[in-house]
Amino acid sequence: MGATAAGRQCRRRGADVWLRLGRVSNLPTVWSNALAGALLAGASGSLAAGLVVLTALTLSYLGGMYLNDACDATIDARERADRPIPRGEVGRATVALIGLALLASAVLLLFATGVAAGTAGLALAAAVLLYDLRHKDVSWSPLVMGGCRLLCYLVAAIALGGQLGAPLWLGALGLACHVIGLTYAARQEAYDRLGALWPLGILAVPLLLTLAAVLLMPGPTLLAALLWLGYLAWGLRCLAWLRRRAPGDVPRAVVGLIAAISLYDAVLIAALGQPLPALLAVGAWAATLQLQRLSAGT
Repeated sequence: MGATAAGRQCRRRGADVWLRLGRVSNLPTVWSNALAGALLAGASGSLAAGLVVLTALTLSYLGGMYLNDACDATIDARERADRPIPRGEVGRATVALIGLALLASAVLLLFATGVAAGTAGLALAAAVLLYDLRHKDVSWSPLVMGGCRLLCYLVAAIALGGQLGAPLWLGALGLACHVIGLTYAARQEAYDRLGALWPLGILAVPLLLTLAAVLLMPGPTLLAALLWLGYLAWGLRCLAWLRRRAPGDVPRAVVGLIAAISLYDAVLIAALGQPLPALLAVGAWAATLQLQRLSAGT
């Protein structure tokens, strides 16, 4: 009996390592990205096709996270020694190989749905690799991360037969700007401080784009307006943490801004006149916040 209990505990510890490496608490934001991208493009794919897209984007996200830790192992040994690789809980080469396998699987899965979707998936994988390999030593790495999330919209739209029109591109641009701003903040997280605040001004772009969507698109005005106000209020709360810069404020703001990705999606979806999917995106925001309590989001 004791041996059985010990075995279960060991397996739980092993699973926890992979969950922490994959930062799985943020996965709901990827799923809401897929939903928003598909709806903004007017996609009409089947449920089975939607599940394929969700699976491919999940694999891309997890692969990117694993490769991120593999690439940062040396730096993490100095700055974040609690990460699984520096702690010796798993080998760097093992994590890198699994990350590459997950990315490759995502691309192959998308190619199985069509050449255009596979090509978009290949572009996403290339952006993920570029970010993981260079993000510590170049100043423009937040732009690459923003591009990764932009490509999540495009992958979902293309794979599900949507149109690459203005609503999709503007929505993707706003999403990219949101992620660029939070990625800039995340670059300072290891030091629990933030330098200049002015680069965070790019967060005004998604705020203005979602306001325009609420005012100009045909969705239920009340729900879309309420969600926009929620997105504004949550963003201001995160920025207040960054401005105060007390111990723990920068990490708290970063994970809050990550969760807000789904609020951004929710506003756009509601502005399209899709209240139930919009509420699903709100649920993704809430789920991300809750999961971040169980497993670190960064």
